[in-house]
Amino acid sequence: MAAKGSVDLLGLSSVELRDRLASGALKAVDLAKACLDRIQALEPQIGAWAHLDPDHVMKQAEMADRYRATGRPLGPLHGLPVGIKDIIDTAKMPTENGTAIDSGRIPAEDAFVVARLKAAGAIIMGKTVTTELAYIHPPKTKNPNNVDHTPGGSSSGSAAAVASGMVPLAVGTQTGGSVIRPASFCGVTGFKPTFGAIPRSGILKQSQTLDTVGVFGRGPLDAALIAEVLFGDHPADPATSPAPHPQLLKAASEEAPVKPVFALVKPPGWDDADPEMKEAFAELAEALGESQCFEVPLPKHFEHAAELRQRINFAEMARNYYTYARAGADKLSPEMQAAMQEGSATLAKDYLAALDWPEVYYAGLKEIFGHADVILTPAAPGPAPKDLTTTGSAIFNGLWTMMGAPAVTIPVLTSHGGMPMGIQLVGPRGYDGRLLRSARWLWNWIDEQSQ
Repeated sequence: MAAKGSVDLLGLSSVELRDRLASGALKAVDLAKACLDRIQALEPQIGAWAHLDPDHVMKQAEMADRYRATGRPLGPLHGLPVGIKDIIDTAKMPTENGTAIDSGRIPAEDAFVVARLKAAGAIIMGKTVTTELAYIHPPKTKNPNNVDHTPGGSSSGSAAAVASGMVPLAVGTQTGGSVIRPASFCGVTGFKPTFGAIPRSGILKQSQTLDTVGVFGRGPLDAALIAEVLFGDHPADPATSPAPHPQLLKAASEEAPVKPVFALVKPPGWDDADPEMKEAFAELAEALGESQCFEVPLPKHFEHAAELRQRINFAEMARNYYTYARAGADKLSPEMQAAMQEGSATLAKDYLAALDWPEVYYAGLKEIFGHADVILTPAAPGPAPKDLTTTGSAIFNGLWTMMGAPAVTIPVLTSHGGMPMGIQLVGPRGYDGRLLRSARWLWNWIDEQSQ
């Protein structure tokens, strides 16, 4: 039997849930029970969880309620359940990285992001399904909108869990398109911040040049709420550096002094995009008007970006996953074996030359950001493919990941078949709050136009 009021609870945003929990209008045990009831009902069809311990979830919720009763200050995520991608170390909880090679692995310490979540009062709901070693081999997870369609990857479980209402928030990672693509396919907001904004300490390392922690929520404010808690620096992650704590939620909630200006970019691969996606973007640009949305072509050398990003990814994967190949190459998928073989065959001079290109590409964006607040571009070539043997194409994501630019997708488009399609917004490095504010503006504007 579902908890009283569970349907209403699971329809609220994370920000609304936070406020109810803080005021005492909602108990953490009631929210946790509602989530567990939803998981019990839908997990057999969706398969979003790699590890779930309902008793442990309820014990955390009970502790949260007892703490609140003391009257002491509450953390910004007090009582909110959060799903954790199963490549992120969680103390005393299985973290198996989506591979049989790590079956039974239980870390002794929390990753930086898990420690931050716990300190903020979040309830660690469990571990969400990842593709094998966060690459492309499809896992058991299915798309909540239609189980015949892929949920995307590699943060498959995180996106599906949020989209199905099993949990209000979740954490994932992106090396190519592993946050933005599944968020788009499943119909939720996915946010990949500026590279180096969130420490990766305690997280499976696939590519030190590309790996980025990201988050999932219903809308831009939900993404801002959880991401703000995770920003920081850690000595074990050289990509991070000390910086003032960002006020992402405040920035995303503020009214923009002027309407944001969007630069419509048709990235490499546009010709192969689904006609529905092309049609939707043409209509969106027309509705916004030329003064607020103008098309900007990318320089011709951007056509080689996907090849260079893959070269970096595979070379670093071959190095970082060498122990997995030695431990049991026969237990790795054909996709993983092929990628590692290609990475191993990459010449050092070619790898080092590829590392020069992200800054070259990012320099090409600076002129665009001189005339527009954010780049407007598809989150994926179209709706989630009706194919469970693939996680879909990341062609519209890898470019921005390679440059370390923040990106967010919002679920505001729908295909003729009823599947969600995401709009992706990309901002300048370090302007994560402004990017989320623009995403919230566009989210609200589209909602107003549809009424």
